[in-house]
Amino acid sequence: MSDTLSFQNVLDHLLDSKKDIPLNHLQHYSDLDPKSLRLFLDVWSSVKPDRKLLLLNALVTHLDSDNLVSYEEIGRALLNDADGEVRAHAIALLAESNDPHLADSLINIFLNDAELAPRMIAAQLLGEFILLGELEELDTDLQRSIEDALILVIRREDNLTLKRQALEALGYSSREESIGIIESAFQRADPAWIASALRAMGRSHDNRWDDDVVSKLLDEDPRIRSAAVEATGELGIEAAGAILLQMLDDMEAEEDDVITASIWSLSQIGGDDARIYLLHLIEQTEDEEMTAFLEDALENLDFNEELDKFDLLSLEKDDLEDLAEIDDLDDEEDK
Repeated sequence: MSDTLSFQNVLDHLLDSKKDIPLNHLQHYSDLDPKSLRLFLDVWSSVKPDRKLLLLNALVTHLDSDNLVSYEEIGRALLNDADGEVRAHAIALLAESNDPHLADSLINIFLNDAELAPRMIAAQLLGEFILLGELEELDTDLQRSIEDALILVIRREDNLTLKRQALEALGYSSREESIGIIESAFQRADPAWIASALRAMGRSHDNRWDDDVVSKLLDEDPRIRSAAVEATGELGIEAAGAILLQMLDDMEAEEDDVITASIWSLSQIGGDDARIYLLHLIEQTEDEEMTAFLEDALENLDFNEELDKFDLLSLEKDDLEDLAEIDDLDDEEDK
């Protein structure tokens, strides 16, 4: 009973537009049971539009920073809200969900929503579902339907921003058709298209794109440089490590996006030089936010190197098992 009253107090506070939304209120919106969700929806229609977006922005931010909360119930409930911005935020609240039942709703929003914002966010999530399919955690026919929707928009949609978002999402797909689509985008003169093609290359985890990605690391356009840097990390291009280190030495402080992307890609690529560089930056940096980012990058480097060792051990184990099977066959033949 006290939990219900507590949540009712949170909802009463939500209705008061003169008050800020405290951080400790956000956890009360997590993992709503059916009764609490009904209470939320009963109140929602009386909340002012700006107040709705204030709450949803706070929930999306909180979801990114706290892996113990889930706002999936609210996200599902608001997918058909009359406000396009609310629908977009609702989709963002479903970012951690891998429920295949959501895919059809996301495809419908992506193809048919009257506003751009929900379609853009839906494209991002559809890319994540394709990744699940590539990991054999999603029905093949459903993955195919998602890919078909993305390709349809890339070929026929008028809005160029949405077309590029669809291209980036399609990057997760190993479907043969996607290779030609990425190549075509990469050959365009428009830097925005080249950047999207590079992001798709990185998401593909296909080393066929290594040379194309490295060729754009020193491009004059910061959008292209940033996308190429991100792709080197996603693809784990070891040859790019030295280039990234040199880029970091040469870059101006104003190029924040490219600098942070380069640091994170180094943490994905790994190596002794990358580790020494990150440790040096941590020692030299006085900004607390940057220090926290560098420490996260160092942890990511440790994680990736441990993962590489695990993969190597698994490979060696498989090789030993194969040799053991061959020995068993030889013994049987000898007998």
